[in-house]
Amino acid sequence: MRLGSKSLDEFFIILAQKSDKISKLFQKNIEVLTKQVPIKVMLGDTTITDQTTFDPQGIHNFYSKIIDGLPEWRTQGISTTTDEDLRRIFVKMEYHAGKYVLIWHLSLQYHALLYYKPDIQVQKIQKELAEIMDNTIDKEKELADLTNDFIKERLETMGYKNLDEQRLFEVLFDNDGLREEIASEMNKKSDFDFKAKDKRKKDLFKALDDLLIETYQTTSVLIDENRLVAGEEGCVCTFDLDFIKNKSRYAIFEPKRISSETKNEITKALDKIIQVLSV
Repeated sequence: MRLGSKSLDEFFIILAQKSDKISKLFQKNIEVLTKQVPIKVMLGDTTITDQTTFDPQGIHNFYSKIIDGLPEWRTQGISTTTDEDLRRIFVKMEYHAGKYVLIWHLSLQYHALLYYKPDIQVQKIQKELAEIMDNTIDKEKELADLTNDFIKERLETMGYKNLDEQRLFEVLFDNDGLREEIASEMNKKSDFDFKAKDKRKKDLFKALDDLLIETYQTTSVLIDENRLVAGEEGCVCTFDLDFIKNKSRYAIFEPKRISSETKNEITKALDKIIQVLSV
């Protein structure tokens, strides 16, 4: 049963009030931790502009503080998901009280945006890449023209004349020696080292990748899990209370059957969370 759902039961009204207080404390912490700070970034056209961001590590530290402060709660630790630019940091915790289990889900969803560091190297690398790519295109066209002429001349000496494209492909495909001869001859006719240029191009792209930085955008607005799944920015803080029977969990049960001892234990568990979040 989701705490905070409408109920006439006195105990669940109390739990709803406590869960609401916890949600507000959680939201307040998230608001502080995701406060945007200004940063200089460079766009793809090397224009330097202002951007804002926050540090997701602060959310990790916050979750760790909660986990450490609630050792009696079970958890698999802090989890993260990445779906292109959409990121999520979340924790699911459980507290067992008698035949009941209290489930706490806390999460923050945010977007990551890529920019370049404000570094002159970005412009230099882009310039060299453009030169390599332009030269490669020119040299490939030049080499293609030379190759076509050479193949035509070479095949004519072998008795092949006026071949259509299909027949030309078949002759080259069936003659390994001819292909190797053509490749060797073309390498001699070009002073452009395609392999070296290709390696340099890969190195430059890697250098550009190393100059990328991420900025992070989100909001401290509380959202439900449906909006979370839909990809909205925001934070989630929900509690569910399930009844355990024969190792199965049930979200629907009769609240009046909960013993006074178990009610007291669940209440104290929520009070402990309020204490931890208030520090």
